[in-house]
Amino acid sequence: MIAEVLLVLAGHSASLFPTDHTVHPAFAPLLHPGEEQCLESLGQIALRYRKVKNACSTLARPTSRYVSALCATLNQILKDGYECLVVDTEAKVLQRDSSLVASGSFVPLSSLRAIFAEWDAPLASLETLVDELQAQEHWPPGPLIDLLATRSQTGIHRVSAIYSHLSEAVQRVWLAQLQALLVHGTRSPNDPLTDQNYALLEGAVPSCVSSQSRDSITYVGRAIGTVKAAKWEKQFPQDLAREHTKLLNSVLPQDQYAFDRIIMDIRTAVSEWLWLNVLTHQDVEDAVESLANYFLLRNGEFALSLIREIERLKLSRLSARSVPSTMIREQDLHLALLRASLGTTAQQDPSLAHLHFRMPSGPIRPLLPSLAGAPAKDLSTSLSQPAEPTSFDDLLLGTPLMLTYSVTWPLDLFLHASDLQTYAMLFSYLSALRKTHTRIHACWTALSNAQRARRRWTGLGEGGTAEDLKARQELLRCGWGVVREMNWFLDTLLGYVMTDVVDVEFRKMKGLLLGRPAGGIARQMTGSGSAQESVGAVPLAASKSGSTIHPSQSTSVPPLDFTTLRGIHTTYLERLLTGSLLSNPALTNIIRMILEVCERFAAQVERWGGDVLPALLFEGSLAAAGAQKVGDMVAERYAIVGEIDEALQTLLDAFYEQLSLSTTLQPFSATADVTKSVLLQNTSMANTTGFHTFRGGRRGKRLEGDEEVRRHVERLLLRLDFNGQFSSAGRRRRGTHYARDDEDILKQGGLA
Repeated sequence: MIAEVLLVLAGHSASLFPTDHTVHPAFAPLLHPGEEQCLESLGQIALRYRKVKNACSTLARPTSRYVSALCATLNQILKDGYECLVVDTEAKVLQRDSSLVASGSFVPLSSLRAIFAEWDAPLASLETLVDELQAQEHWPPGPLIDLLATRSQTGIHRVSAIYSHLSEAVQRVWLAQLQALLVHGTRSPNDPLTDQNYALLEGAVPSCVSSQSRDSITYVGRAIGTVKAAKWEKQFPQDLAREHTKLLNSVLPQDQYAFDRIIMDIRTAVSEWLWLNVLTHQDVEDAVESLANYFLLRNGEFALSLIREIERLKLSRLSARSVPSTMIREQDLHLALLRASLGTTAQQDPSLAHLHFRMPSGPIRPLLPSLAGAPAKDLSTSLSQPAEPTSFDDLLLGTPLMLTYSVTWPLDLFLHASDLQTYAMLFSYLSALRKTHTRIHACWTALSNAQRARRRWTGLGEGGTAEDLKARQELLRCGWGVVREMNWFLDTLLGYVMTDVVDVEFRKMKGLLLGRPAGGIARQMTGSGSAQESVGAVPLAASKSGSTIHPSQSTSVPPLDFTTLRGIHTTYLERLLTGSLLSNPALTNIIRMILEVCERFAAQVERWGGDVLPALLFEGSLAAAGAQKVGDMVAERYAIVGEIDEALQTLLDAFYEQLSLSTTLQPFSATADVTKSVLLQNTSMANTTGFHTFRGGRRGKRLEGDEEVRRHVERLLLRLDFNGQFSSAGRRRRGTHYARDDEDILKQGGLA
């Protein structure tokens, strides 16, 4: 019977256990209950072993290299451990070893049970493992490695060692795939880690790999694969490829910190090689300068020409008679881009071909500006609550409009989609400010021309009878006061954004790219720090000191690697977003409402023929004899202008108050991922109104970037309150009623 038990333990079938681990009913009366229990325990161990072996044979047949590697390793573990134990036990029985054969004549079943007890827990756990593997048809490497790593975290040493061995085997196969991607830029036809665009597939990476390493794997694989596919004249050097292979062979993904360090070293070396051989300083400078010219409106003549062309396009579609010609399509906007470049410096710029307008909502029919006033809002309530995301992309055309920039190789290694979305958001904001500013200038010109034409007939007054004269004068002064304050605010805000934010940050960034201090190429602003501080003291002299890779470097060009380059550009975009007030949802909401009020006033003046005063011969422009003090038309226009004036004053007060409050709050630290902050439209920062940059600093110490942005905002506060208009306790307000004679002089001056 002992021989039959050993055959069963070796994986063979026997009559002793006809179905499962239960002893045959014919043998049960012949056995002691203890012996029967020992036999059933040994039969259960043999049954689990046989089930695991059969499952390994089944699972090894599919094309998944990771499951095949797991099965092969599991078979080897069973061969070296369990099967050798069966053979050794049989040898002891045949040799009548005194440690097993009692009195040299019989073998106790309890001794066999004790020998194979060490495999009871491992085989039970392996049985559940193969059941779980068979329950799912396809196993990506990430979930498979995570499963094995989770099962290895147990207090049973043998079980933990088996799962650790299995996990390492699967990780070795995954590392071979990773080496092919990072060293040669190739994708396996079976179980690839990335898609055709070198984006990691779902489940291709285990959870022990950090997000930074995932980004680096995508970046390096895409860079090497693109260079190889483009058949660039300078391919990646073989000595660096061998060094990277050696580094990858020395670590496993489960050792997270060592794996992250090696992946970062590989990325640094690849970035330095790309920077020195593929993507040059000139390519980056040209791209950054073209993006600044067109997205940040640094090319002012082209920006103004584009705004005029879009307005002309809207008017032409409004005056068209046939239905197809009344729609605005993307190709019409592309033609407007080309027409706007005529006669400007952008006409001969080849980067203009990369610009395209995209209309997410599709073709539209233009509409006239709305004259209806927005419903009154309780600003104190709205500002105390988290502000909703504010978008400016619909102010230029009346529908969401995005300016895109087509990026080709090798610039796509430097400019990511998130960067272009940031540029598009900045363009929407700046173009909305510039367009509204242009509209208010046109409104000012129309009012001035109308007054000159009227003064030819009325002299120094505004015409009308003695009763009408005072009301007409107050209406005209109120209208001039509104357009003056609109023009002043837009001048101040646009001048601050373009001069103190866009121009200063662009020059600092260009100086860092050229390896020169920012003070040599930009005027020193009051309280501004050095260029090194403005980007978080990013070192430009060399790559990271912790890197174990030292590629050949040119001594004439500062070795500015891609990691540092991306850090400079990301910080540059962060500073633009924060300095232009886009990172403060409450302020952007107020700015949006101010622009809408300005557009409404300009549209009203256009509707009235370019003047707030009605013509003297218009019906209702003068008071009827003895019926009323002023004409109906004058009273109606005075009510509209007074309402707009009141809304503007309230919004300007709220803007100044919110801007002042933002400089007194502590900065809120966030991660260095500007992409998420842009895509979430600042919703994550809605609970705070303080300005901040996105770089983390030392605990308990203010960031240099936050202080620099705060100084920018303080300059804007000084410009807005240069004459103490906002900070003084008693500000003079233009009333909403034309009769002000019976008011006390102290109330008019704000002293009572």
